[in-house]
Amino acid sequence: MNILLVYAHPEPQSLNGSLKNFVIKHLEGLGHFVQVSDLYAMQWKATLDASDCMARQGIRFDPALDHAFESGTQSADIALEQAKLLWADALILQFPLWWFSMPAILKGWAERVYAYGFAYGVGEHSDVRWGDRYGEGTLAGKRAMLMVTAGGWESHYSPRGINGPIDDLLFPIQHGILHYPGFDVLPPFVLYQTSRIDEAKFARACEALGQRLDDLWITAPIPFRPQNAGDYDIPALTLKADIAPDQQGFALHIGR
Repeated sequence: MNILLVYAHPEPQSLNGSLKNFVIKHLEGLGHFVQVSDLYAMQWKATLDASDCMARQGIRFDPALDHAFESGTQSADIALEQAKLLWADALILQFPLWWFSMPAILKGWAERVYAYGFAYGVGEHSDVRWGDRYGEGTLAGKRAMLMVTAGGWESHYSPRGINGPIDDLLFPIQHGILHYPGFDVLPPFVLYQTSRIDEAKFARACEALGQRLDDLWITAPIPFRPQNAGDYDIPALTLKADIAPDQQGFALHIGR
């Protein structure tokens, strides 16, 4: 299988750097083909702006109306990352949890690569369906997984923890960035208390991570509700009244 690892950490000798090296070696040892987008090493341009369209000349920039993808006038770095996504059977996003989200460089990767016509603005918009998204779309049929390191204790990210449940913190990424263009999203691999990881703990972490990589194709994805399968009123895009009527919040959008 083809696997794209998008890696966002500035220090090669960090814990994340060691985990990245382990992932590549382990996956290649299983016979998979791996491409790595090391965003800091690539000096990835994180800001989405008018320069991303090579043909733009004095036209007002509106990213939601920009058709550079469809016209083939995107900058080369964006087109290359899109080609990697189309090539990949699975995507792994690896990053440290910084200020309750992904590093800015990785957010910028998503903002630029997920162009109109590629990851959004796809499909029919009508009273019957509202585009090919949330379970459908350009990247449907592929798998994705987050690989996250956090400095806090696991209890800090528990359902009653001070930082909020880790599933809620990662929901905008897993549901909004991965599921939106069609990925089947696997449960995340999260490593806590990163400053306390010695050689023995690192070995245990690699053992657990290796098992997740072994099971990449058989692990059940998070059962996010597909948008166009009947659970949502269209075009309001709210869950139908008879579905979990006494609940609210992110968990509503995960079926059972």
